[in-house]
Amino acid sequence: MTDQTRNSLLQHYQRVLNRIHQAEKAAKRTPGSVKLLAVSKTRSAEEIGLLADLGHQRFGENYLQEALTKIEQLRGKGLEWHFIGRIQSNKTRAIAENFTWVHSVASLKHATRLSDQRPSDLPPLNICLQVNSSGESSKDGYSEERLREQFEACTALPNVRIRGLMTIPAPAADEAAKHTPLKRLRLLRDELKSAKIPLDTLSMGMSDDLEAAIAEGTTIVRIGTAIFGPRQYNQ
Repeated sequence: MTDQTRNSLLQHYQRVLNRIHQAEKAAKRTPGSVKLLAVSKTRSAEEIGLLADLGHQRFGENYLQEALTKIEQLRGKGLEWHFIGRIQSNKTRAIAENFTWVHSVASLKHATRLSDQRPSDLPPLNICLQVNSSGESSKDGYSEERLREQFEACTALPNVRIRGLMTIPAPAADEAAKHTPLKRLRLLRDELKSAKIPLDTLSMGMSDDLEAAIAEGTTIVRIGTAIFGPRQYNQ
């Protein structure tokens, strides 16, 4: 990594932290109530390690084989790995064994496999149930009706902990339109949560809509491009 690349990454990372801070302030949120998940798919272990050396611990990966390589390379840094990509049934065991969080669970079948395959010496796997808030056929995710039907069964699984909901809204042309699916997810979370299942997590907000997501109550924003720059296809 060149000095220019290193300095650029550090500057972009700091800008994202500042955006989060300013959005928290504008929304009258408690400072630090929104956590940054650095989406590191297609990025190098060296780049991740640079942010880790600054104290950043949460990294999100979409592609399992790529992620497993980086998890091994960076094992000594005590990082928290989040799987945020599309889940395939033949890969649930490796996800259950190597990640702390999974944000993209869109079926009871996959939740059950993750629970069954979570190693007994690890704590329960933290899960967000993915909701297709814009109704796009190209995206995975529960419909609101289907989620209500399966929610109780998901929360009864022994080796996963349902922490909240996740969504990837369709791109919106104006600021007001950005808020609509984010607000719907918050209201759905509020409907489903209880004293027993507090659902303390909303995983929503990316590089283009993090301010809207923070205004609507997100607790985790998933940021890739604004930190690392355009995606690299070097796998």
